[in-house]
Amino acid sequence: MRHLLATALVCVLTLTISALIFADEQGSPSAAVENSLGMKFVLVPAGEFLMGSDESPDVLSKDYPQYEHRRVQELGDEAPVHRVRITQPFYLGQFEVTVGQFRKFLEASGYIPESVADGTGGYGYNANYDPTKSDSGDAFEGRNPKYSWHNPGFVQGDNHPVLNVTWNDAVALTKWLSDKEGVKYRLPTEAEWEYACRAGTRTRYASGNDPESLIKIANIFDADAKGYWSRWAQFALSGHDNFAFTSPVGSFAPNSWELYDMHGNAWEWVSDWYANNYYAKSPLDDPQGPADGIVRVRRGGSWHTWSLYARSSYRNWISPNSRYSLVGMRLLREVQNAKRAT
Repeated sequence: MRHLLATALVCVLTLTISALIFADEQGSPSAAVENSLGMKFVLVPAGEFLMGSDESPDVLSKDYPQYEHRRVQELGDEAPVHRVRITQPFYLGQFEVTVGQFRKFLEASGYIPESVADGTGGYGYNANYDPTKSDSGDAFEGRNPKYSWHNPGFVQGDNHPVLNVTWNDAVALTKWLSDKEGVKYRLPTEAEWEYACRAGTRTRYASGNDPESLIKIANIFDADAKGYWSRWAQFALSGHDNFAFTSPVGSFAPNSWELYDMHGNAWEWVSDWYANNYYAKSPLDDPQGPADGIVRVRRGGSWHTWSLYARSSYRNWISPNSRYSLVGMRLLREVQNAKRAT
C-alpha cells in the first residue's frame, strides 16, 4: 500500500511538471478549443498514473452488498494495477458528442449510420416491452428499425448525448473531421480515457469511493430511473439526479480537469480491442491495446448503469458494429507538433 501511495504521488508530481514543461516548450497551447461542429475540447497534459484496480472481490462485496458475489469475481480484467505514461498531451472532448453535433456531421458528410444502412436498427425503450418475455432478457427492445441514433425510445434534445452509434460510426466521424479540419481526430485509447477520467484521483470514482457521491457528477441508475425498471431497483442509487433517461451533456459537476460526464450518461467507445489479460503485458508508454480482437472497449457507464460498473477502472466491451440505447462517444483531438514527455 505504501508503495502504491508513493507511486501515485510521484505520478501527480510528474503530471504537474510535464504540463509545465509542455506549456513552456510549446508556447502554451490553448486550454480549450472548439471545432467546426461546435465540439469543445480541453487540454489534457502528458503525465503518469496507475491504471486499473486491485480491489479484491471480498472488499467489493462488502462495499456493494446488493450484488451477487459472482459479479465482483468477474472484474479480474481490471488487474493488475500498472503504471502508465501518457507521453503526449491531447485535447479531449469536454462533453460527449451530442445528437445535434452528430446530425450536423450526417448532413455535411452524407454518411449513413450503420443502424440505418443495414436496415436492422438499434435498441430503444418501450414501456410495453417485458424483458422477462424476451429471448435475450435485455432491458431494451431491439434490434428494430424504428430505433436508431435519432430515436432511442425516449425524447432527447440536440444537447443530449447521441446513442445507438457503433464503433464504426464513431471512427467515421473522426475521419471526416480530420479531413475537413486538417487536424487529427480519433477515439481515445483505453489508457488515455482512464487517465482523463481519473484526473489525478485513485478512488473508485472521480468523486470518491462512495457510490452515492456519483449523484453530484453523474447521470446513472438512481431513484429517478428505478421506477421504470423495478426488477433492478436494488441496484439504484438512493439519491435523485433528476433524470430517468439521458440528461443534457454537462448537467453535472465536472472532474478536476473540467471534463463532464466521464461517469454515466452514455457509454463511450475507445479505440482499443479488448483482451482480459492485456494489463499484465501492457507497455509503460502509451498503451494502444491488443493488436487485434473481436470486440472493442467502451468505458464510463451510462444513464442506466449500476454504480459498480461506473467505476473509473471498469472495462466493458461489445462488437464494433453494435448499436445500443446506452452507447455514445467522446472524441480526442491531437495536439499538433506535440513533444513527448521525458
